[in-house]
Amino acid sequence: MQKLIDAAVGYIRALFAENTDGHDTEHSLRVYRNAMMILAEEQRGDPLVISLAALLHDTDDQKLFCTDDNENARCFLQTQGIDEKTIQKICDVINGVSFSKNKGKRPETPECEIVQDADRLDAIGAVGIARTFAYGGKHGRTPEASIQHFYEKLLLLKDLMNTETAKKIAETRHQFTETFLKEWEKENSAETGIMW
Repeated sequence: MQKLIDAAVGYIRALFAENTDGHDTEHSLRVYRNAMMILAEEQRGDPLVISLAALLHDTDDQKLFCTDDNENARCFLQTQGIDEKTIQKICDVINGVSFSKNKGKRPETPECEIVQDADRLDAIGAVGIARTFAYGGKHGRTPEASIQHFYEKLLLLKDLMNTETAKKIAETRHQFTETFLKEWEKENSAETGIMW
């Protein structure tokens, strides 16, 4: 399995080499590490499916690529000799990760629960804050516009975690995010600034 993991890491390093908006190789590696940590605690799900879905979860993200039917992920997996049934399982997990596409839906498999949680954990806390502003800056948003994203998505994630392991980690990261927003409001309030 390690050869497959190494090959997937090499693939995403090449695919995301030019990315600077927070959906880069380092993000995918953090999601992978989160998923492995959750798997170790929860002890359920197929490790191969979880590993590869975590590493490949952004390879066909519509914000980044104009592909259909997980084309990039499928192509990589086929070159590695993965059977079609397993490829479909991995793609099903990948398709269950997106926040916007899966609103109101619960993951149907342990693999999807774990990878979805792993991705969402990387959207909150210190890293999540940095990624929000990286994405906003790359797409021409002001810091003030990026702050709106916290209220539309990031502050909701704590209560949307599937696994007990992720819920515990999310609690701490959520608190950090709230502390950041309080400080943001304080520093941007009229009381601390000069009135013109």
